[in-house]
Amino acid sequence: MSEALHLHPSIDGGLTPAGEGFAGGTLVCHCTENPVKVAIDSQVLFNHACGCTKCWKPEGAMFSVVGVVPEGKVRVLENGDKLAVVDPSALIQRHACKVCGVHLYGPVEREHAFKGLDFIHVELSPEPGWAPAGFAAFVSSVIEGGVHPEKMGAVRAKLHDVGLATYDCLSPDLMDLLATYAAKKSGVLPA
Repeated sequence: MSEALHLHPSIDGGLTPAGEGFAGGTLVCHCTENPVKVAIDSQVLFNHACGCTKCWKPEGAMFSVVGVVPEGKVRVLENGDKLAVVDPSALIQRHACKVCGVHLYGPVEREHAFKGLDFIHVELSPEPGWAPAGFAAFVSSVIEGGVHPEKMGAVRAKLHDVGLATYDCLSPDLMDLLATYAAKKSGVLPA
C-alpha cells in the first residue's frame, strides 16, 4: 500500500464548486487570541494550487492554494498591527501574521503584469462559496520543498484526478498576460 499524498486540504477530497453570486468574505489568521481579520470584497480569480516554496501552506500540505483579487478589494479589519511583509524584495509583498505566520494577502506593487492584484488564501475564510483551485502551477517546485522526485508521477496523477491541469509555470491564460505585458513594454504590441 502506498503512502497517502496530502496535496492540500481543499484538494485532497475533491474540489467544491464556487457559490453562485459569491462576492467575498473574511480571511482570519490562525491566532486563537486577537486574530488578524481581512475583508475581501470580491470572488477570487485564478485560484490555483501552487508548489512554490514562497507561498504559505497549511501544516502537512505539499501545495498552497492561492488566487488573486483586484487592487482595492482587500481591507484589514482587525489587528493589522500584527502584520509584516515576509520578504520586502519579493514581487508579491506577502503580509503575514507575525505571531502565527499565516500569509493573509500579498499585493504586487512594482512594475509587473500582475501589478494591481492582491494574492490571497481563501482557505483562511470561514465562508463557503469561494472559487476552487482551477489549475496547479509550479508543480515541480514541490521537489524544492522536500518531495522526493520519484513521487512526482503520483502527485501529478492525483492533481489530474481532481481535475487540475498541471504546469511547471503558470496557466496558459496567465502566461499570455505576462507575454502581452512584455510585448507592450518592449513596443512589439501597441500599449
